[in-house]
Amino acid sequence: MWFFSKPDDAPHTTNTPLTKERIAAFLTRQEWYFSEDSDGDLGGAWDDNVFYFFVLGSNDEVLQVRGRWKHTLPLERQADFLLFADDFHRSRPWPKAYTAEEGGELAIYTEVSFDLEYGVADDQLGQFIASGLFTGLRFFEALGEHLGIVDEPGDQGEGE
Repeated sequence: MWFFSKPDDAPHTTNTPLTKERIAAFLTRQEWYFSEDSDGDLGGAWDDNVFYFFVLGSNDEVLQVRGRWKHTLPLERQADFLLFADDFHRSRPWPKAYTAEEGGELAIYTEVSFDLEYGVADDQLGQFIASGLFTGLRFFEALGEHLGIVDEPGDQGEGE
């Protein structure tokens, strides 16, 4: 059928396997500060929130961008968080948001995962990384506004 044919002048991109090195190359091209931890994971801080970029899956085919909010909440605020997250997710499919108890407080996390089993072009990989990062930041900002947590001016992370 003609409407499924690729035009002759369509740009050709090559999908190549997802690797940690390709993630690092994208972050470097953006001039974003990041480092590799002792487990070999890539991460950095954006607006003082910590984000990691994982390569997961049995064949290293899943990119996951995971963020941790710079603030914690008292355990008794979990219901308020859950109501906010439920409302947030009604109009936005991602990032996934959840809590984890750490040191008697609630840590807030976001995650976005992309299955790249058939590889990914460089521009697509960059788009996925940026989408995971910036949707996580958007969630953290909206949560702070909802909870009345105002960050001080100039409270910026190293990633920007």
